[in-house]
Amino acid sequence: MKKFNVGIIGATGMVGQRFATLLENHPWFDVKVLAASPRTAGKTYKEAVEKRWAMSTPIPEKMADLVIMNATEDVEKIASMVDFVFCAVDMNKDEIKALEEKYAKAECPVVSNNSAHRGTPDVPMLLPELNADHAKIIEAQRKRLGTKRGFISVKPNCSLQGYVPALFPLSKFGIKDVLVCTYQAISGAGKTFDTWPEMVDNVIPFIGGEEQKSEQEPLKIWGKIEGDHIENATSPNFTAQCIRVPVSDGHMGAVFARFENKPSIEEIKEIWKEYKGRAQELELPSAPKQFLNYFEEDNMPQTKLCRDLENGMAISIGRLREDTQYDYKFVCLSHNTLRGAAGGAVLMAELLCAEGYMD
Repeated sequence: MKKFNVGIIGATGMVGQRFATLLENHPWFDVKVLAASPRTAGKTYKEAVEKRWAMSTPIPEKMADLVIMNATEDVEKIASMVDFVFCAVDMNKDEIKALEEKYAKAECPVVSNNSAHRGTPDVPMLLPELNADHAKIIEAQRKRLGTKRGFISVKPNCSLQGYVPALFPLSKFGIKDVLVCTYQAISGAGKTFDTWPEMVDNVIPFIGGEEQKSEQEPLKIWGKIEGDHIENATSPNFTAQCIRVPVSDGHMGAVFARFENKPSIEEIKEIWKEYKGRAQELELPSAPKQFLNYFEEDNMPQTKLCRDLENGMAISIGRLREDTQYDYKFVCLSHNTLRGAAGGAVLMAELLCAEGYMD
């Protein structure tokens, strides 16, 4: 695979920092541009983030002295310097939509961590192991935008990265109803315990917008391309409750599922064990070798022990058992800033590169 020059738009925030660490030694991607708000534009990356660096590894040496560009004013210049950009800006949805379209129309593909375009019918929302075929809608999006190379692709919300991968391979049994309660880490709010001391020894039973995303976004993943748009599925029926818990990283989900044709526990475990997606077929650099990992121990998976499995890109599942009201219940776990955010976007970019969309 050839090397691609890339930029990080929104490089100073927590997800932007995670992008920086993941791309530091990436075999395909070479970071040429870091961009952020006018407030930090003109500073070196080190000057801008050293007092609020939230990662456990140091600021990447190759990026420390890069001068931050203006994410909103330098679009044309940035587009001329890179093959595509990763986007993780902190703006309101309308501003994000406009900015990402501006990059796309400057013939610069956008791989977005933001939620603004997840509902846009011709923007693929990719979880590479599940719905890689949705990338084909990019052709229709380019026609709408009037571009040759430029397009926008997005990753799903971090909260569904654990339970949707566990359910999707079971679709042949006709999943009817899903109830999920998510227990979400504070890094999902861009916080650490130092910056959010109120979360120590505390649980907050509300995360703005998360329940709607957790219920609606899976239907796009289950959807099909119909002409110039992705038609969302009408089932399974999802209901969600999302809770913030005092954990640094890692979103856990407690899942209850009802099927039209109830599989056996042994069938479910075997499907999870054997399941591979397009990311594994292509042997993408960030793809976990074993995507879905089932733990037989009653007290697993545990956030602290399992969130970093396969560099934080694998899904951990446990406690599969029959339920008195639904058919089955189980627990699942994903790393929210790796698989759920920057890592998932990097994997999506690898997929798009491997499939020729960045050429």
